[in-house]
Amino acid sequence: MSDPVTLVAVDIGGTHARFAIATVASDGAISLGEPATLHTRDHGSFQLAWQAFRDSQGGTLPNAVAMSVAGPVGADVIKFTNNPWIIRPALIEEKLGASRHTIVNDFAAVGHAVARAGEEDFIHLAGPDMPLPATGTLSVLGPGTGLGVAHLWRDGTGGTGGTGFYHVQATEGGHIDYAPLDAIEDAILARMRKRHTRVSVERVVSGPGIVDIYATLAAMEHKAIHEMSDVEIWTAGMDGSDSLAAAAVDRFCLALGAAAGDYALAHGASGVVIAGGLGYRIRDTILASGFAGRFTAKGRFAAMMAKIPVKLITHPQPGLFGAAAAFAREHLNR
Repeated sequence: MSDPVTLVAVDIGGTHARFAIATVASDGAISLGEPATLHTRDHGSFQLAWQAFRDSQGGTLPNAVAMSVAGPVGADVIKFTNNPWIIRPALIEEKLGASRHTIVNDFAAVGHAVARAGEEDFIHLAGPDMPLPATGTLSVLGPGTGLGVAHLWRDGTGGTGGTGFYHVQATEGGHIDYAPLDAIEDAILARMRKRHTRVSVERVVSGPGIVDIYATLAAMEHKAIHEMSDVEIWTAGMDGSDSLAAAAVDRFCLALGAAAGDYALAHGASGVVIAGGLGYRIRDTILASGFAGRFTAKGRFAAMMAKIPVKLITHPQPGLFGAAAAFAREHLNR
């Protein structure tokens, strides 16, 4: 039996950087310590945020690190899509004192989390109420500061929550073109085209996208509105204090459902998983919205789409858990 391995798991998005001490047991089981969440705007670089976490841990950290980063990986310099930090993988050992490291795209990490999570870590959103298929392809997506997209294929040998063979493919699927489906979405697109030469899906299906949805609905209703942040609109829409904001949240759910169906078609998916903190916060609204109808509304393929289960992963830290899982597969064969 091999000894447990301890490492630092890191999940870096556009707004937050999360750190936790992770342990990979000899049987491949992964446990996470209490996570620490830092605001990226409060630290001038990843190294400075790392030092702040290290100080909070008494000044020392394990000499292995697994990173989930919001952007493409594999280059000599990793740049984030929605924050100004950069990471140079060649300097990780020198700068962080980590002799082993794994770096994966943030939604590749979520894909690893989906592959390793148990049935208790999912709730049902749409389609047949059944466990996710243990074989075939799963589409994984989640709105946050942007829209993350990945897919994974597994052969079923590990079962739910197991460590059988699977392959995670990171994508930049959030940057495909946005496709409006009705007059209201035509208006949303027209508004956004005034500022963006090209409007991608994540301009609409992301946390900040609610601002343009809200403003478009206000213009259609000929209502004057005071400027609000995306957080304020989400809050007002979810607590019912602003009917226009609530309508914007419902419209967001429609767009999310349409996008999820598009990715399922493109990936040949037998199941779909929605991830991310925003998805979890609006889960009840998703269930009560037209999400499911938009997911299946794919013309001649509607009957096929209706057979695909759509789940929401409820693991509290899928990015950290998935980064540790990616490290375990790369370095430990667990």
